[in-house]
Amino acid sequence: MQLKYLTGYPEPVLDQVRAAISKETLGQFLLNKYPVTHDIKTNKALYAYVMELKNQYLRQSNPLSKVVYDDKLDVLHQALGLHSYVSRVQGSKLKAKNEMRIGSVFKTTPPEFLNMIVVHELAHLKEKDHNKAFYKLCTHMEPNYHQLEFDVRVYLTYRDVFGELY
Repeated sequence: MQLKYLTGYPEPVLDQVRAAISKETLGQFLLNKYPVTHDIKTNKALYAYVMELKNQYLRQSNPLSKVVYDDKLDVLHQALGLHSYVSRVQGSKLKAKNEMRIGSVFKTTPPEFLNMIVVHELAHLKEKDHNKAFYKLCTHMEPNYHQLEFDVRVYLTYRDVFGELY
């Protein structure tokens, strides 16, 4: 079985996920570990949530002009969301804005998953590439970042195989 969200993880880990899929225990595993979903359902609430985290950890970084849930994001290619830097010419001036888009699939996930995704996208305000400094910043904002990223990928795998969980 192809586990597209878990590419690059060690084979023994992938075997455990495959076994949980075949035994149909993956959903219960996720529900036991993450039993509740967050209540951040609107773009306004998402913006407030993101700004609170940004002000706590990245006060000096560039401002965010827009934070939204996006129905059009392709979760496979942008599994965690999208941070974009939009430049526009207005008269003789170049205006630039930072925007953050979170896949709508994450409207109904556990709060830990949303937090990990937001932390990931916020880290891109400082570090554009997925390098050592980027992941160090992610773990500074969310110490459990790497486990949460794996669990989000397991959740996306579950959705691919079985459909909605939350």
